[in-house]
Amino acid sequence: QDPNKLIFAPIDDAENNLQERTAQGVSAGVKEVIGVFLRYTEGAYAINHGNASIGLFTNLPEMLDKAILSRIQGRFKIDGSRTIPDFLDQDYIWWHNLDKMSPNFVNMENQDYKWLSKQKLAKNLNEILQNKDKPTEERVLKIFEQTEKKYQDTEHQFYAELYKGIQEKFPFFSSRDIRNIQKAVSMRLTDFDLPEDWLENPELFIRKDYQTKFTMLQDVMKQNMKGLDFKDIRKQEVIRYLDNMAIIADTDFKRKVDNRIKEMHIRLEAEKQFNK
Repeated sequence: QDPNKLIFAPIDDAENNLQERTAQGVSAGVKEVIGVFLRYTEGAYAINHGNASIGLFTNLPEMLDKAILSRIQGRFKIDGSRTIPDFLDQDYIWWHNLDKMSPNFVNMENQDYKWLSKQKLAKNLNEILQNKDKPTEERVLKIFEQTEKKYQDTEHQFYAELYKGIQEKFPFFSSRDIRNIQKAVSMRLTDFDLPEDWLENPELFIRKDYQTKFTMLQDVMKQNMKGLDFKDIRKQEVIRYLDNMAIIADTDFKRKVDNRIKEMHIRLEAEKQFNK
């Protein structure tokens, strides 16, 4: 809450401390952690200086408490190695330290591949996120295509109709989800760095008047959009969010079904042994 600092608070294995409060066996401590988290992230008691970001990392997003999940504005699927260069480089990061420790210890050949040449740091979200024209989740895709038959994606009515259809299929979809989508779009639009020379030479930017600065920032924002416009970015973020939401809901349902089947098998086996 110090406005003079930029704060990033990562929480790894978030499902351990922020798991669904209604699940069987959840401790009072977890419920207390969730209560504090909710109290101080939004609402009348939340102090928001705009300088803090909380990152939740989990392999089991469907196990997070629903109130917590609904407040997550940016959702990103972090994949591991996917391509041949990815697998080569992952191995290289491991064995090159062994080779440094004892030259030629790793007595294996490389067929003309420059290590880590295919890996790079992205400057902004637009370099990472793929252009999605259609949802991949079957139920979301069906609603999306039904909406396309009624409206063009250039019309505001398109998204109102889409959200209504999604809410009928997924009753937990709410205004908070829509707000999260809106904030994700805003984050995409403002995810850019200022040119270094602007910071090195105050005359180029810092000492300009407000309107000039505003115009300059608008120009940088448009350049950062990589040829996309507001309509394109909004569509991408809506599709990404709805796909993610549906997958989490589906995984949660399947997990509950699997647990119920396991319980039934245990009960049947117990009855068999009891009747012997």
